[in-house]
Amino acid sequence: MKRTAMIGHLNDTHAGQTVTLQGWVSRRRDLGGLIFAELRDRSGTVQVQVEPDSPAFADADRLRAEYVAEVEGHFQLRPEGQRKGGLGDYEVLATRVRVLNPAKTPPFELDKGDQVSEDIRLKYRYLDLRRPEMQRGLLLRSRAVAAVTAFLDAQGFVQVETPMLTKSTPEGARDFLVPSRQNPGEFYALPQSPQLFKQMLMIAGFDRYYQLARCFRDEDLRADRQPDFTQLDMEMSFVEQDDVLALQEQLLAHVVRETVGAELPLPFPRLSYHDAMNRFGSDKPDQRFGLEFVEVTDLFRGGEFKAFAEAETVKVVAAPELTRKQIDELERVAKQNGARGLAWLKRDGEGFSGGISKFVGAQAAALIERTGVEQGGTLLFAAGEWKKAVSALGAVRLALRDLFDLAAHGPRFHVSWVTDFPQLEFDEDSGTWTYMHHPFTAPHPDDLPLFGTARQGEIRAQAYDLVLNGFEIGGGSVRIHDPAVQAQMFAAIGLSPEQAREKFGFFLDALEYGTPPHGGIAWGFDRLVMVLSGAASIREVIAFPKNNRGVDLLALAPSPVESAQLAEVGLQVAEV
Repeated sequence: MKRTAMIGHLNDTHAGQTVTLQGWVSRRRDLGGLIFAELRDRSGTVQVQVEPDSPAFADADRLRAEYVAEVEGHFQLRPEGQRKGGLGDYEVLATRVRVLNPAKTPPFELDKGDQVSEDIRLKYRYLDLRRPEMQRGLLLRSRAVAAVTAFLDAQGFVQVETPMLTKSTPEGARDFLVPSRQNPGEFYALPQSPQLFKQMLMIAGFDRYYQLARCFRDEDLRADRQPDFTQLDMEMSFVEQDDVLALQEQLLAHVVRETVGAELPLPFPRLSYHDAMNRFGSDKPDQRFGLEFVEVTDLFRGGEFKAFAEAETVKVVAAPELTRKQIDELERVAKQNGARGLAWLKRDGEGFSGGISKFVGAQAAALIERTGVEQGGTLLFAAGEWKKAVSALGAVRLALRDLFDLAAHGPRFHVSWVTDFPQLEFDEDSGTWTYMHHPFTAPHPDDLPLFGTARQGEIRAQAYDLVLNGFEIGGGSVRIHDPAVQAQMFAAIGLSPEQAREKFGFFLDALEYGTPPHGGIAWGFDRLVMVLSGAASIREVIAFPKNNRGVDLLALAPSPVESAQLAEVGLQVAEV
């Protein structure tokens, strides 16, 4: 290559040398005949100076923003008062400039990309990705991949790819379907996860497997969700839950150390699902700040305030002083998350004012002591059925975090495990039981007798989620390896043996041929990189993402296809 080095790799050893650099022009300034340009590649930016009598002046005068250029010149220290540290201490005094390719005027100024609408940035993603802050996220992602690969290879894991075209099976989200031209009227599904295949790799004796798997789920989108995403998928044979968790802790600590240079204290704290919901109102609690719930059901039991006196549970969180407008907004959040309202009190001396204060005279002293609410502070209450109450108050807690930027005062990263999820949950709409994670999650051995009884809702799963800064970045379980237990699980969710065989026959056959105890986990890799990089959305750490409507604004997908293509696969588009 003609390049002496990538721009960001220039250092003191190059001082005084003639260098050849190639990259993009970030900006060009003409100061009374003296031309200054900033030349950029993904490794860094350097100032280029072209003097009026330089043989490079005529070509440099052609430079504009985002032109691709080659510069040859003397690499030298800038005047002492102009040095900015690192590469900013130096400049290139150009003796030759060559325009390798001109560029149209960009549709937005790249150095003001954060002020541009996301739709414009996504439409011109190849320009958006030139911005150093965007490149930093993708470079961090690349380092994370390298760290994962090195660690798992050293731990004896085997990288195996699983099919992208497979059978449609019920796994919790809608499948993306692919028609088969060679088998008219039949469809493949794109994988929601490699779940069954990785379990069959354990049956096949591979013992430790991993892959960075592409997964597809046709579901509503949000800031931390895409229709196609990357999952770090792992499975291990002859393990129990503690074995899986210990290895994951070492892996995450390694990845964080190698990518952002931070140390995670080991082991990670663990909470049961019930504890997490009861204390924080979330099964992925953000523990970088406090505001834990306080149980006050007993203080109101049998009292005059009927909404609390007869409630299954009454929880309260002690917040800072709030305006009435802020309380109204928090009440809106509570209602959006299933609450009928949000009761409140403001501490006023040794009592309370506002909200429901006329109902709590007898409980005032106990509330102050139990919650520790400060003078002028606000108590926010949720009451009713336990799960609805804590979930609504959990959403309020996160709104308080954002309102007062509470997480900024905590650790940079807080990691925890949430364990002992319910094996089953009751679907009010259908009136049936369904799985909380997936139907191949192993129940706690002590709870097996509860299958098929009125208490099967109490069965604990050997399932675990990995939580980082309030985001679920990983989830997994010990798997069912006994065909008899698998049959019990299918029966519990209302699948007859015939239905189970129709949907999962190939896997049920595999279970009969000597299945080892095994367990695993999948990390949401995009989400992990988002948190490590400090981005607000996973779209910032994916090279070519869809927007929040699932549209690729760069390639304009999804899009209509020609009728001949539909005819080949025996399909017609219905009028909607």
